[in-house]
Amino acid sequence: MAEELTPETPEETTEEQAIKQRKNGLYPGVSDELAENMKSGWADTELRDLAPIAQADKTAARRAALSARFPGERLVIPAGNLKTRSNDTEYSFRASTEYAYLTGDQTQDGVLVLEPGKSGHQATIYLLPRSDRENGEFWLDGQGELWVGRRHSLTEAEQLLGVPAKDVRELAAQLKEATGPVRAVRGHDAGIEAALTDKVTAERDEELRVYLSEARLIKDDFEVAELKKACDATARGFEDVVKVLDKAEATSERYIEGTFFLRARVEGNDIGYGSICAAGPHATTLHWVRNDGDVRSGDLLLLDAGVETNELYTADITRTLPINGRYTDLQRKIYDAVYEAQEAGIAAVKPGAAYRDFHDAAQRVLAEKLVEWGLVEGPVERVLELGLQRRWTLHGTGHMLGMDVHDCAAARTEAYVDTTLAPGMCLTVEPGLYFQADDLTVPEEYRGIGVRIEDDILVTEDGNVNLSDALPRRSEEVEAWMAGLKG
Repeated sequence: MAEELTPETPEETTEEQAIKQRKNGLYPGVSDELAENMKSGWADTELRDLAPIAQADKTAARRAALSARFPGERLVIPAGNLKTRSNDTEYSFRASTEYAYLTGDQTQDGVLVLEPGKSGHQATIYLLPRSDRENGEFWLDGQGELWVGRRHSLTEAEQLLGVPAKDVRELAAQLKEATGPVRAVRGHDAGIEAALTDKVTAERDEELRVYLSEARLIKDDFEVAELKKACDATARGFEDVVKVLDKAEATSERYIEGTFFLRARVEGNDIGYGSICAAGPHATTLHWVRNDGDVRSGDLLLLDAGVETNELYTADITRTLPINGRYTDLQRKIYDAVYEAQEAGIAAVKPGAAYRDFHDAAQRVLAEKLVEWGLVEGPVERVLELGLQRRWTLHGTGHMLGMDVHDCAAARTEAYVDTTLAPGMCLTVEPGLYFQADDLTVPEEYRGIGVRIEDDILVTEDGNVNLSDALPRRSEEVEAWMAGLKG
């Protein structure tokens, strides 16, 4: 990794001096001749007549709805800044969900501002312009375009996003001078928040955050297409994993993690969340993301993973696979019980149903199985009333899905878990049974077995559609699918 030009005596150079030096195009060790040479001789690379991004009409409609909800108030939604990973390296940037949802842009340091006017709001997107070649910023600054790549010019951004664009470096000063009510999305840009310190309140900002979370409960056709794309790419990632299970056996769960990650990066932006590649007893740990364990023939692999598309919509799919391609009798019994519970849960997903119905339906099936197997004393109604099945079912049966894997998380209870389902909602249905390796209340042969099956379900006008149905779910279909891929 190349090291950027720095002053010869950095300990003697304050941050303010360094900024001044960059502005003047002067750094110790950089000759005047080189500095002058770097200013000129560059071709015009401005992109012209750009077509708007595919979702430009959708983001415009989302901004209009936001404007109507908070009339007469200035609204500030930042993308966020780079975060340091270690020393002078940063994590890969991922724009805040709220910003990307309203703009379609994913640029670091970007800020969307809605200025109130006589009729609605005027939206402006504040971005870093092209690197300045006159003052040397493009090659002397570690975030200059020579180091990290070309940025869109403000004119290009306006054409792509359909929003007037201005220099974000001027925004903080403008916000400090602003008057009137202001709301901001917090937690992404400390500099913007500092400029608004005496103008915002936590309560008002929370109302904005909640609104933007609830606005995403119903997906439009662009979002549905992105979620389907994410599911299809994820299915191919699962196929990739099955094909290399022999190599994973020779190494560890990390081979599975890396294999799926390759698919996510080839077909999308990234993984939507840390992949859970849990083999053997690790499958009983709900969020096993260390992925450093052994992969053994005869055990199960619980793979919970999702591709995030380039527009930041993620799938969230789980399959529990026999590593050698065949379930044992006990593994099949537990797997089929979870499959039956998932079928009941999916059947309960339909417009007008209570959100909690699919969870209740799946839990009832699992409680019935646990009673039938003698692992808990019935009757089933008693088990459900006391929640006794939860020792082995552990978690809720699903959640909303979208740009965040646990989407709409800031929504009010009455708008989410206490609401009724409506067309355009997308949620996961993911029941599971988990018998911990040290659970002395179950027979020894159960211990260390964990099974979860998860699919991404879209509520439609007349029922639901399984967006992740490219992957088989029945135990015998899973075995046949794996045999075909390995053979």
